[in-house]
Amino acid sequence: MQVTDIYVSAPGKAILHGEHAVVHGKVALAVSLNLRTYLKLKATTTGKVCINLPNIDTFLCWDLSELKQLIPHSLGKREEVKLLDTELVGRLREFVGVTNGNLDTCNMATLSFLYIYISLFRSSQLPSLTLTVWSELPTGAGLGSSAAYSVCLAAALLCASGAIPTPLKEWDHSARWCQEDLELINSWAFQGEMIIHGNPSGVDNAVGTWGGMLRFLAGKIIPLSRVPLLRILLTNTKVPRSTKFPSIMTPVLDSVDAVSCTCEKVLSEMTCEPITGEHYNILEELIDINQHHLNVMGVGHPALDTLCQVTLARGLHSKLTGAGGGGCGITLLRPETDSAVIQTTVQDLRDCGFDCWETSIGGPGVQQHSPLSLKEEVLEILSHY
Repeated sequence: MQVTDIYVSAPGKAILHGEHAVVHGKVALAVSLNLRTYLKLKATTTGKVCINLPNIDTFLCWDLSELKQLIPHSLGKREEVKLLDTELVGRLREFVGVTNGNLDTCNMATLSFLYIYISLFRSSQLPSLTLTVWSELPTGAGLGSSAAYSVCLAAALLCASGAIPTPLKEWDHSARWCQEDLELINSWAFQGEMIIHGNPSGVDNAVGTWGGMLRFLAGKIIPLSRVPLLRILLTNTKVPRSTKFPSIMTPVLDSVDAVSCTCEKVLSEMTCEPITGEHYNILEELIDINQHHLNVMGVGHPALDTLCQVTLARGLHSKLTGAGGGGCGITLLRPETDSAVIQTTVQDLRDCGFDCWETSIGGPGVQQHSPLSLKEEVLEILSHY
């Protein structure tokens, strides 16, 4: 099979509103982060399959003959992606050397890649190739890094196998797939997430696939067609996240649900009428209300309180995003926020021992790129291997 070189990227994700309340049947809003994972797939003639993951210091190669022996005779059609092939997963776990239930980051990334690669190409067609993946997202911070990885794998390998066309035309810098192809990418990315997380919600890979903002309610994921691009600061407190969650009162959950729905309404208004300061006033108020609710729920942390205090001293509003108990927070930036204020705030947060990035939310999902469209830093890293 002739495989061509492919560059793709997918965004991370943040929960804008509704974390924790979503498991009690309330609305959550998940948004794409303009911190992305990038993948380069390069065709080779070495008779080997190699994967380079410099973020986690993982560089692996296998002979095609080794991988062909792992393929179950019962391997279904590549379109059948609703359930994991447990026989193939078992063989791959043994091959990678996973003897218990505890997978480290390297093993999870390796299993996910090998599963999608073997499932899509079949025994007689396994091509020789090298994959290099590099991410702007920190791992283990609740920002969808594994889902962005799985989405990139699915998009690149589906293209390489001929299951979907490459959307990039000769004159394009970047391009997106059609809805039907995105659905197939998402379904295979979900397979990768199942290998990594066991029983994922599907939100993270859906954000990585479609980008923008998604409404999540009672297991149903609805991409919202138009949302404004909002500038934020993203702060990683570097305190390990905690998913411990005490019992809470129904009125708090109802209020969080109202926050999510009000935010959705305001963002929708911002796409179809002139954006005003009042829109940002409401968004800031919703952030403050939700952060107070999350503290009431018991998922706050002194590090997150510090984040809120430091940013509020500069007139900026912040909340935790994700599991809480540490982890990450987001800070809304108004269009008129002075760059000097932003730079000072970022430095203040770094002085607290936090990592901080200026980025945006609501950007595009998975894309194919021409090499010329990639940032110099990204292209240099992907070309190094």
